Amino acid sequence: RRGTDVIKALALGANGVLIGRPYLYGLAADGQNGVTRVLQILQREFLMAMALAGRSSIKQIDRTVLWE
Repeated sequence: RRGTDVIKALALGANGVLIGRPYLYGLAADGQNGVTRVLQILQREFLMAMALAGRSSIKQIDRTVLWE
């Protein structure tokens, strides 16, 4: 649902992620523009989470970015 969820999935070993609900919410709210906006928000959240974790590359995401 959020960019941080993408980070978690990658840290736990996923090779990629799929998004469903956010995409559909954007589509229902504003059609193509809504989908574009949702993807922009997810990207911004993902990049912010990477920066806060001190990572500059997806390849650097591992279990050390996770905490309880």
